Amino acid sequence: MHFCLTGQYTPRSLNAIMENPATNRYEAAKKLIEAAGGKLISMYSTASDGPGVLVIFDVPDPSAAPAVSGVVVAAGTIHNAKLTRLFTQDEITKVRHTASKLRTAYSPPGS
Repeated sequence: MHFCLTGQYTPRSLNAIMENPATNRYEAAKKLIEAAGGKLISMYSTASDGPGVLVIFDVPDPSAAPAVSGVVVAAGTIHNAKLTRLFTQDEITKVRHTASKLRTAYSPPGS
């Protein structure tokens, strides 16, 4: 399952990065995600809402994703973390078929 984790670096993290600008946050993220049985797909730096990060990763166990997020937040690396489940096009096709089948079982308000 694919997930996207976004957040802004904490002041402590920003100071550590400025003290060592060659620090490799990609390798740190990769090591954590692989320890959770997953794979780092991509990682980007962001500038909106303060210096931050966007990480896309794949984990076979959906409980691993919030665990990864929790470890990073608890370590004080990022704040304002947002974890989003991403769906492949094949997965979305299945969702659409399921929704089509369930449609007749639902009555919207006013019906």
